Amino acid sequence: MAVKRVQSDITVVEAAKRRIRNVFGNGLKVYMSFSGGKDSLCVAQIVYSLIQAGEIDPSLLTVIFIDEEAIFPCIEETVKAWRRKFMLAGADFSWYCLEVRHFSCFNQLEADESFICWDHTKADVWVRQPPPFAIRTDPRLRPRVDNYQAFLPRVTRDGIMLSGVRASESVQRLQYMAALGLGGKGMTEAHQIYPIYDWKTADVWKFLCDEHVEIPDIYLFMWQAGISKGQLRVSQFFSSDTAGCLVRMNEYYPDLMERVIRREPNAYLAALYWDSEMFGRSSRNRKTLEGKTDRDYKAELTDMLIRHPDRHFHTDHQKHVAEQYRRCLIKIEGMARPRDYRKLFDGITAGDPKLRTLRAVYQDVFTSYAEYSKQFRKGAVANG
Repeated sequence: MAVKRVQSDITVVEAAKRRIRNVFGNGLKVYMSFSGGKDSLCVAQIVYSLIQAGEIDPSLLTVIFIDEEAIFPCIEETVKAWRRKFMLAGADFSWYCLEVRHFSCFNQLEADESFICWDHTKADVWVRQPPPFAIRTDPRLRPRVDNYQAFLPRVTRDGIMLSGVRASESVQRLQYMAALGLGGKGMTEAHQIYPIYDWKTADVWKFLCDEHVEIPDIYLFMWQAGISKGQLRVSQFFSSDTAGCLVRMNEYYPDLMERVIRREPNAYLAALYWDSEMFGRSSRNRKTLEGKTDRDYKAELTDMLIRHPDRHFHTDHQKHVAEQYRRCLIKIEGMARPRDYRKLFDGITAGDPKLRTLRAVYQDVFTSYAEYSKQFRKGAVANG
């Protein structure tokens, strides 16, 4: 769908403040999803500053942190610091350490590709211990079945939830938020509000700098390790976003990989293949290691997805993802470029559990083809 952008006469910071004031102005309970990452720090700082200014009522607020067990020490310390700040300001803070289900990019060869946070059967090898004040059970959760996206709406159904999701992080989020009509009704069916949805990455870092917000050290470490600004994303260790940088972070956290591998033995794959297609890498080093620059990715995809899928996909989840990729491969025939086939190949190899790469390829192929068709028609008219 087409996305319409409208220029505003106020800054993105002031727009976010207005949205948050409006949320609290309803007099309903307000929940704020907090992760300790850069985006949620922006929302937290705005909410906290409005509380200090007496513009919103902290008694309406409950901050929610879903502790995913496999997180960096500096993230834990950041969340603890903000927990103290919000509780002293008069808000509630719910720190959940629950058995929620995550996709693990390390378990693609296993019958079960998931990682269970705080798995009670593996308490002796947890990456870290839960804090003593953490909430360990909740009747609204189906342990080991639900992911946190399914659990949170049950917790927040009696109020409105603030989240630090931004449209500029991916094409898929931009399309999703455009479909929501955030400039109009402004709220999802699950009563979620995205106060910084229109912020760019540069806005995030500038705001954190201007407000003197202390950021987790991991961002500095990732930057020092050569990770680009657009890839400075922090999540639990076994997601595809973070797994690839685990090896380089071992320099800053010397016992990190030892604890991670003890908890998730297949994590050794990161040490072996972090600079490969397994983690969606496309660096010069990868090209040198693979020794090939003229691979026929279309032919390889055809073999994987159409001719011999049983050789490559074994679990139910892999088969589901492969079927979506197979349909895409057929639909883009005649429109896709070599780079599109390579993106598809990297996506299916790395896992793509939420089909983000697939949707990005769809968007890129059809947008580029539409532009090509438009230019072709102009040329045909000019020559006619």
